[in-house]
Amino acid sequence: MLSLPPDLGKAKGKNKFPPSCQDARAINVLSAARFFLFGARDIWFVVGVPVFPLGAARVGLPRSARSLALWVIGWRDSVRRARAHPPLDTQPARRGRRATFVLALLLAGRRWHMALGIPASTSPTAVLVVGLGVFGAIFAVNSSVHSYLILAYSDGDKVAMNVGFYYMANAGGRLVGTLSPGALYQLAGLRGCLWGTAAFAAITAGISLLLPRASH
Repeated sequence: MLSLPPDLGKAKGKNKFPPSCQDARAINVLSAARFFLFGARDIWFVVGVPVFPLGAARVGLPRSARSLALWVIGWRDSVRRARAHPPLDTQPARRGRRATFVLALLLAGRRWHMALGIPASTSPTAVLVVGLGVFGAIFAVNSSVHSYLILAYSDGDKVAMNVGFYYMANAGGRLVGTLSPGALYQLAGLRGCLWGTAAFAAITAGISLLLPRASH
């Protein structure tokens, strides 16, 4: 500890709130994309995924609980693996910008496909399980790319504040995704939640196009 530089962790200038609004547009754009990405996840996770198997699909509570528990364990493992292998390139921000756009577009397309497929399927539970697996894999990689970009876009002495602002947007998206699906499920069942997720994922893809191509 005694050998560390005395100015380690100290910002060179006075910090503003919200941080980086004037001098780093990339942080705000990425935070907005993060808001809608996590909103897209929770819009169908919070109500649609737990309630649909018990109601419309008529799956028993023990079986449904076991399936969801196994899925959560597998999803967290996929997130850990994705973050352990960040994208490396001579132009990392450009590659990350392209990746998060494509991945968010895939999420939107997959939710749209599920919304159309569940009513026509003779086994809606199977459609839901497969959809969960595909969504979990794509979402884990997309989330890890976001976490990589927030560091790529941040100056060395503003990393902590930028990451805090970025995770505040993350929490805001989860709040909206937690409050809205109850109404969506009552209006249109699981399909309503899936349409909401598709819309949020499409917005995420659109916002991702506004990210700059260069990084620090």
